[in-house]
Amino acid sequence: MTARGQRLVACVDFGSTFTKAALVDLDTGELVASANHRTTIDTDVLDGWDACLQQLSAVEPRATAADVLACSSAGGGLRIAVIGNEELVTAEAGRRVALSSGGRVVHVASGGLTAAALAEVRASEPDVLLLVGGTDGGNAEVLLGCAHALAEGRWPGPVVVAGNVEAQDEVADLLGAAGTPYVLADNVVPQIGVLAPDSARAAIREMFLRHVIGGKHLSRRADFTAMVRGATPDVVLTAVELLAHGLDAERPGAGDVVVVDVGGATTDVHSVVEIDPEDAGLARQVVATVPVTRTVEGDLGMRWSAISTVEEGLVSDVLPAEQAESLRKAAQVRRTDPSFLPGNPEESEEDELIASAAIAVALRRHAGRQQVSFGPDGRVLERTGKDLREVDVLVGSGGVLRNNSDEVTDRVLSRVTGEVPGGWQLPRAPRLVVDRDYVLAPAGLLAGKHPEAALRLLQTLLQG
Repeated sequence: MTARGQRLVACVDFGSTFTKAALVDLDTGELVASANHRTTIDTDVLDGWDACLQQLSAVEPRATAADVLACSSAGGGLRIAVIGNEELVTAEAGRRVALSSGGRVVHVASGGLTAAALAEVRASEPDVLLLVGGTDGGNAEVLLGCAHALAEGRWPGPVVVAGNVEAQDEVADLLGAAGTPYVLADNVVPQIGVLAPDSARAAIREMFLRHVIGGKHLSRRADFTAMVRGATPDVVLTAVELLAHGLDAERPGAGDVVVVDVGGATTDVHSVVEIDPEDAGLARQVVATVPVTRTVEGDLGMRWSAISTVEEGLVSDVLPAEQAESLRKAAQVRRTDPSFLPGNPEESEEDELIASAAIAVALRRHAGRQQVSFGPDGRVLERTGKDLREVDVLVGSGGVLRNNSDEVTDRVLSRVTGEVPGGWQLPRAPRLVVDRDYVLAPAGLLAGKHPEAALRLLQTLLQG
């Protein structure tokens, strides 16, 4: 074991089902202790943290004095609605940025906000509204019209404005006069074919911390809001970027990385992949692909979404048709009782198959496919999604992977690698890794102020 330093920090992830905690030595990057407890959304979310702290301090008494950094997806996580000009350009760009910011996109609107359209946005109950539209110096009519509609409707929630910069002052005046909290960010589509997510990502994070965490009333204690640094998926994506890129030439990263995180309700895919400029002309997408991407599949999961996961797996031919009825029954059991745990080999096999379906379908949606089409110029090779074929490392995360043997996890992850029929651009020969100690979220929390410790913690994924 590495010699332990004097500085410790506790990293906490308040998840939708479980609260996970890790005690990290900042001098060595060592994971000193870990703990978990069900997320106590029914009482006070910090009750779960108190239970975790008892577990950590049983291993290392100094845990009680450690600084605490936290992320959260409890209480539904971060819900984002996107409003843009056109469905295929700015609205789609806004959707991608919202996902990369750690949010779950609950509604996308385009073409203006009529009274009926605004009612649909309200019905989706977003925590944050992302308002985009127009390239810089381009069309401002729809963006301003949406701002007028929000102001007249006295929209109460926080708004991130990331559209045509030349119209932003007027948008700010409208929202400010209506008492709507807002923050301005750089345009997510400054020009056609360019996607610039970083400024909007930072603004959404700011709104999450300023308005959403306290607004969910997850805890009566003030220290909860002081702990939280971001939405869990946003924090995890930060860790994936650090794992891929490293810090510098002396402290390199692992190369192209994909993380697939299977939860009870959703399956998230995070990818950091260098984009080949020569591939850009093959894509059928109006909005450019960016190196850092996250997608959230709200119909794929191990418990709450088990029924739709099985159905998608059967339709996609990733689940055996002869087991359709037994898997449907198994999914119903898990949907009815989200705390269900396998109690025999048959139930464990069902969990494995449901996990395989969630991972396979989520990766296909993220990666897209390569297909041959025929047009006026003859045979054309086209691609959709993000090409993951040359990925160096595929990381599996989520309880179903962490709590199973290497044999099971290798089986599950191997099913989505290699030459997969159908033109799917899935990893061909990646190194397969499971985040058994749950270090991704802690590393993401540490990355800002303690990048070296964060990288050392991430490197434990690649050891062994």
